[in-house]
Amino acid sequence: MADQAVPRHFDGSHFYNPNADQARGWRDFLRWKLSSRPERSPKFISDVQQSVPPRQFGATGLGITLVNHSTVLLQQRSGNILTDPIWSERASPFSWIGPRRRRLPGVRLEDLPPLAFVLISHDHFDHLDLPTLELLVSRQPTTIVVPARLGRLLRSRKIGSVYELDWGESLALANVRVHCVPAVHFSARGLFDRNKTLWCGYLIEAQDRFVYYAGDTGFGVHFEQIREKFGCPYVALLPIGAYEPRWFMSPIHMAPEEAVRAHRILGAKTSIAIHHGTFQLADDGPDTPSRELLHCRGQESFLVLNNGQFVEIL
Repeated sequence: MADQAVPRHFDGSHFYNPNADQARGWRDFLRWKLSSRPERSPKFISDVQQSVPPRQFGATGLGITLVNHSTVLLQQRSGNILTDPIWSERASPFSWIGPRRRRLPGVRLEDLPPLAFVLISHDHFDHLDLPTLELLVSRQPTTIVVPARLGRLLRSRKIGSVYELDWGESLALANVRVHCVPAVHFSARGLFDRNKTLWCGYLIEAQDRFVYYAGDTGFGVHFEQIREKFGCPYVALLPIGAYEPRWFMSPIHMAPEEAVRAHRILGAKTSIAIHHGTFQLADDGPDTPSRELLHCRGQESFLVLNNGQFVEIL
């Protein structure tokens, strides 16, 4: 179901961020890498206490387990939903190079409960991990929701039953309605496919409430637009990491203080931090975003969970 009020964001061959800065190009990427001063951090942090989620969640509230990075297990009576799953050792197309995990996943893949569906926000390797999706599909039939023009990649690998959504479209699945909403980001898995597929966030509508999964996003007017259209989310999952240096990262990733602003604009009952703690994707260390968030959140209900930690929002 399309929403005609969504601004134009496709020029016939490439997607783009309307009324927002575009992601920096390859020349700026090289400039960043040549001048980068990444924060020093341990190669591996062995503090994860893995947990086993319940197979079903029958309470009236919402059960949330942070698995790692942006992988979150959402559990309610209408079913179990998983976001941007990654269990691989690296967020990379290669097993020998690329960002390596600094912490274990908080839930073993084999301990996942049956899933109603999986949400993929965009095609970057830390959000669309094909080896993980292949393992999920081999263990259980899996329905996967992806942004526009990303379904072809998954179908080529025979991964799951795939549905594509554009901004403003929605889909009814397992007593849940999923709404695809704008994000400020970009897409690319190689040198020649930049912005050929869409990026997005999702509103999950069930039990007369909305849960907002922002995916990857810079700060923008879309938070106000989401609140105006859907009302205040019951829970918002907001990214806080990979934000330094700001001159390079600000068009695509929020800093912790911007995530707090987004939380306030959305009017979320509770927000939960994602996109931190597992991979070092930018100059900020794995735990710097969570420390900064705790420093700047004030009295706001904005939670930082450890990998494997469960919380019930009543």
